[in-house]
Amino acid sequence: MGKKKIVQKGEAGAAAEAAAVPAEKKETAARARIEHGRIYVNASYNNTVLTVTDEKGNVAAWLSAGSLGFSGPKKATPFAASKVAEAIAEKVKRSGPVNVEIYVRGVGRGRDAAVRSLAAKGFVITAVKDVTPIPHNGPRPRKRRRV
Repeated sequence: MGKKKIVQKGEAGAAAEAAAVPAEKKETAARARIEHGRIYVNASYNNTVLTVTDEKGNVAAWLSAGSLGFSGPKKATPFAASKVAEAIAEKVKRSGPVNVEIYVRGVGRGRDAAVRSLAAKGFVITAVKDVTPIPHNGPRPRKRRRV
């Protein structure tokens, strides 16, 4: 194991380190408040995932039922989806969007609960779209039976 070494930096060392950080790193740290954004709700049979982005698609935050500690079949419940929505609202409270468009994908049970929880948490919902992929013609049919 051994002892841990702590390095003390003087004012000159800290200033040199701050100058070495690229400009884009500084910009992301002091990013302006996002007014308009999108929330993607992915509700599958096994989990519920919420992603918050700005209008360009840059991810501000994401959270899933599994990352909150739900496990197994409890991840796909409406209760877990509402808890994920509450947690994502707390996560993006300061910098996140106020006016949001919600894109819902999937057939899980947490779809409606997530949208209701987001509405209750103070987001101004401008649109709700269902973007669940639907097959146009379905899978290939079985071969004809020959007797």
